[in-house]
Amino acid sequence: MVDEHTQAAAAIEHVARRVRENIGRVIVGRDEVVELVLVALLADGHILIEDVPGIGKTMLAKSIARSVGCSFKRIQFTPDLMPSDVTGIHYYNQKSGEFEFRPGPVIANIVLADEINRATPRTQSALLEAMEERQLTIDGVTMPLPSPFLVLATQNPIELEGTFPLPEAQLDRFLMRVRVGYPTEAEEDDILLRFEGESPLETLEPVVTAEELVRLRALVPRVRCEPSVRRYLTAIVRATRRHPALELGASPRASLALFRGARALAAIRGRDYVLPDDVKFLAPVVLAHRLILSSQTRLRGRDAAGVVEEVLEQVAAPVEG
Repeated sequence: MVDEHTQAAAAIEHVARRVRENIGRVIVGRDEVVELVLVALLADGHILIEDVPGIGKTMLAKSIARSVGCSFKRIQFTPDLMPSDVTGIHYYNQKSGEFEFRPGPVIANIVLADEINRATPRTQSALLEAMEERQLTIDGVTMPLPSPFLVLATQNPIELEGTFPLPEAQLDRFLMRVRVGYPTEAEEDDILLRFEGESPLETLEPVVTAEELVRLRALVPRVRCEPSVRRYLTAIVRATRRHPALELGASPRASLALFRGARALAAIRGRDYVLPDDVKFLAPVVLAHRLILSSQTRLRGRDAAGVVEEVLEQVAAPVEG
């Protein structure tokens, strides 16, 4: 007899496969990135994509929104963008003689925050409450955001002039930071063929509803994580706090993010239990952006992702039996 854990994982894996196949009609060769976005959706997290322009970040966000039947809004962050441009405002309607609320673009299921580091810290902070508490407070009135709610933010790591680096508190709100990367030669040729006529995005139909996605997200806690795997996960996070190359290691919020993400990943891959490999796969994208390197480490040209890889090599993974 199939138990509830196996049933939950099978339901999630079935929907994840359909969504992946649907997105694959538009996005070429980015299976790992699509998988990570699905992890974020099921683990109730947000994603920061740090990569150069023109590699399909907006197309990816739109494809995901259409595949899961969710509302989608795009915010182009600029230095003159105000917090009210993100959240919305109350304005006086002269016809009705009453104040009315004009919702901002953050009130959607999937929000693409394009070039988030071009906005001032005040405007960046307008997203903090929305990302952490799934609600907005405007003029003393608190309103819930739709569910699911995913912020997919982008920033260009090359062009830094006129930008405002995201503070640690803001970075910590992102479940993971990923890079899309350039396509291979064969993939780029496939992109040209796929878009030589009408864009496949125009005919993309949803394969799952937002309500079903919320229901599947509630099944993720049924994925088992053995105590030995859980201890392995916490050992990795705690090792970052003692690493000599780091000024500040990962927080308990990072442990929770890695734990939720690992269970979601296991279910997407059709398992009702977490493997150490799930933790190792997610650790670089979940932990690296939360670490602060020491000044000497930066001078040596090392990066946080390399430090996480070092930690993964040093911490012994549990073995069966």
